[in-house]
Amino acid sequence: MTGAGASLAAQGASVSGVLVRGGNGGTPLAGRWVVLHQVTMQVGAPVDSVRSDARGRWRLRAPQVDSLAVYVVSAVHDGLAYFSQPILLVAAQATTADTLLVYDTTSRGPAIQLRRRLVTVAKPKADGARDVLEILELENPGRMTRVAADSQHPTWAGAIPPPALRFQAGSGDFSADVVVRQGDRVVVFGPIQPGAGRQLSYGYVLPRSVRTLTLPIDQPTAELDLLIEDTSAAVSAPSLVPGGVEQIENRMFSRYRTGPLAAGAPVVIAFPAAPFRAERLLPVLVGVLAIVMGFGLWIALRRRPG
Repeated sequence: MTGAGASLAAQGASVSGVLVRGGNGGTPLAGRWVVLHQVTMQVGAPVDSVRSDARGRWRLRAPQVDSLAVYVVSAVHDGLAYFSQPILLVAAQATTADTLLVYDTTSRGPAIQLRRRLVTVAKPKADGARDVLEILELENPGRMTRVAADSQHPTWAGAIPPPALRFQAGSGDFSADVVVRQGDRVVVFGPIQPGAGRQLSYGYVLPRSVRTLTLPIDQPTAELDLLIEDTSAAVSAPSLVPGGVEQIENRMFSRYRTGPLAAGAPVVIAFPAAPFRAERLLPVLVGVLAIVMGFGLWIALRRRPG
């Protein structure tokens, strides 16, 4: 095997672990299908499957190991699929995976908590509008996976600025089809399993007319981080801690942090006035010139002899 194909190992590898139902101290699950998936940039496919034994143990094998692929293990419980963290397989070696946890489901329970909210605001584009990206970390403090009761009761909802335009769900732990905008709220209908670390991301655009952004804080927020590309913008919030200016992908951002914040806490970003550009006067000058030329023509016509 040569060239790009050299990344494919000729020997297989195995991975083993335990399937456990979490939430009540952990109970091994017997007789459940556990599947090993090989995922590449082009496709993802199952490569082996087996039922867990009486102690919830399982062992799976990849016939060939692709060093460019990611491997994960999955199991289905109570109608939902649960996936392991990515597993590193090495040819001709046995790997032990972390315990694969699955949970019972419920549409009720303690409120989903907002552990962290990162808001990145870019510089204005040519039309004066600004791109905004928000990344949130949600935590389910309960012992069961939260699911939506119906289309009127999402698993989580949060506020976004009313002037926001062109809302779009981003990458994260929730697919775009379960993250939608309803008025001035983002609502999530996807399941949220117990524990922290469920990442939600979305973006939107602030129109040029927004000179002062009031960031809505509609629920307790453990930590709020701001990255503002307009480094001269003025930011105000309770217990605000400036973090200086840092470079991210060859762009400079002012960093701020605050929290914990109670619902209703005031967080305001005042953007600097747009810089003067001579080309903005061009439409005005053209209009004035047209008026002057028209007036001169009218004078000339009046002065012509009869």
